[in-house]
Amino acid sequence: MADITPAMVAKLREMTGAGLMDCKKALVEANGDMDKAVDILCKKGAASAEKKASREAKEGVIVQSIQAGARAGILVEINCETDFVARNEAFVAFCDEVARTLLANPKADLEATRTAQVAKIGENIQISRFHRMEVTGNGLVAAYIHTGAKVGVLVEVGAGKEATTTTEEFKQLVRDITLQIAAGHPYVVSRNEVDPALIAKEKEIILAGDDMKKLANKPAQAIAAIVEGKLEKKFFQGYCLLDQGFVKRNSEVTVKEHLGTVAKQLGDEITIRHFVRFQVGEAPAAV
Repeated sequence: MADITPAMVAKLREMTGAGLMDCKKALVEANGDMDKAVDILCKKGAASAEKKASREAKEGVIVQSIQAGARAGILVEINCETDFVARNEAFVAFCDEVARTLLANPKADLEATRTAQVAKIGENIQISRFHRMEVTGNGLVAAYIHTGAKVGVLVEVGAGKEATTTTEEFKQLVRDITLQIAAGHPYVVSRNEVDPALIAKEKEIILAGDDMKKLANKPAQAIAAIVEGKLEKKFFQGYCLLDQGFVKRNSEVTVKEHLGTVAKQLGDEITIRHFVRFQVGEAPAAV
């Protein structure tokens, strides 16, 4: 039987992240063969991950990674069982690495890495969802992770001229838009993206309100105008990004108006092409 030294145990722990006793047992089982010991720990880690897979993983973080030059970016939700682990440095480092890996290769197989992390941390961990963006034409991709990493935003903003994207005014605008999306929680960029069936449903809700019932004797044309007014204030201004009050200016102007002001200053056409907003727990954790 090979002599298992503390140095060997320490080396195996550094290689795998497993506990000291697990490393020692694996080395004993492998008769001191480091490679075999790694395989043993990997298999035990996979078995451990399989056992934990049935446990709920509703906590976690949203992480991001942006390619150099801001031409591509990714937003990822990774779940665990407790908020304590969500704030663990090793877990956060793992999540950041996952984001970088998926940004470089969205088809990357991360199962071995995930199961190793489950074995190391001792909780069910799931890479629940991710969204990758890449700029088409002129523009920038930007991300924002709100304090606590429970909310994250990824957005692509386009410009007509390449020179526009290098200006500080444009970069600041893109940053401001990510903050707007995080705070305002819009669902689409503009109202022409809204499903007509949803608009029809909102009109039904408005008409069913007690205040509208009191106006039943008014002419149909007047009621229709009231409904449109309520739809404007209560629905579009919350649901559509461009119709929202621009938070950084205390909603004195809309996002659309602010976008137009910056575009005029830069002498270019600027468009918010698309965005995603992730919040931990919105999507069921994969189990």
